[in-house]
Amino acid sequence: MPTTSVQPDLSSRPHACMFHLELTAPPSAVFRAWTERFDRWFAAPGTVMMTARVDVPFFFESRFAGQRHPHYGRFLRLEQDQLIEHTWLTAAGTKGAETVVTLELSPRGDGTAVRFTHAGFVDEDAARGHGEAWREAFAELDRAVAAG
Repeated sequence: MPTTSVQPDLSSRPHACMFHLELTAPPSAVFRAWTERFDRWFAAPGTVMMTARVDVPFFFESRFAGQRHPHYGRFLRLEQDQLIEHTWLTAAGTKGAETVVTLELSPRGDGTAVRFTHAGFVDEDAARGHGEAWREAFAELDRAVAAG
């Protein structure tokens, strides 16, 4: 089973959001929440079709303001409890462009230091909007993992 995949060409889409944060859960719990329990903190329950394997497509929906938002992607790189990288594509949010989400996980005390990047946006507004939304999503992830 490969551990890396061919990356999308982002050279014509240079906009990205990047930040560092700390979560209370250890890297193993964060990795598991992102790769196996996405519907417990992000996706609408019952909509996730995801297998944490490189090059295997995934699908899920989120729901916001009474509307459904389909998301598609594939894992590009997976390193147990250390790295998650996958594509991220939505009609409105990424304007149909295949973007790349990268989480670098490091132990920090009992928790996890996360270096987060979401790259390949077609414009700065989409990158900025996703940056704001991702910070809220990480707060939800931290709450969900703490609750078990």
